[in-house]
Amino acid sequence: MNYQAAKFVISASKLRDCPPDSLSEVAFAGRSNAGKSSAINTLTRNGQLARTSKTPGRTQLINYFAVDESRYLVDLPGYGYAKVPLSVKNDWQVHLEQYLNKRDALSGLVLVTDIRHVFKDFDLMMIDWARKRQLPLHILLTKADKLKRGGVQEALGKARQALEDMPDASAQAFSSLKRHGVDILAQRLDGWLGEQPSVSLAPAVPDADVDN
Repeated sequence: MNYQAAKFVISASKLRDCPPDSLSEVAFAGRSNAGKSSAINTLTRNGQLARTSKTPGRTQLINYFAVDESRYLVDLPGYGYAKVPLSVKNDWQVHLEQYLNKRDALSGLVLVTDIRHVFKDFDLMMIDWARKRQLPLHILLTKADKLKRGGVQEALGKARQALEDMPDASAQAFSSLKRHGVDILAQRLDGWLGEQPSVSLAPAVPDADVDN
């Protein structure tokens, strides 16, 4: 799949506003400061594609990026530190739940979380939701460049332990800053979006130079 060809299509505020032609889509979810938009930009090699900001919580809509004419990457609203009224946060939650529960084209969920904080309440909620719906799940442990190798291994072990009862779930370390883990993420998405990876997924352990 050529993720570098991804382009912005639409921002949907409600489920009914999502593209009707989607054959398959992968959603990225995570807390507002987890590096979700940066991960999408790193995957697509387009630093301007997904909206990033030093102010957490700027993603307030369901943002669609087309990989081709019928397959999409979806950037879901971030949660946690958004400086918006409680009523707006509640509105996000309602529409997010509708999307996650009713979107038939949803083929998999990438849960983005800071590798230094595995897991927060929101992460556990999303893992539980994916478990109940039996939706393929991939945990992206971002900011791996912030830890030494031992810390990365410990975080990966903790994440994988939480996924032991989920046969179609996986976890990897990832660094947008150093572009570590991009190929493994792309392989996972290829399978979900309908293009089988040419090689099997390898354990996602960053190279030694990820260490500070």
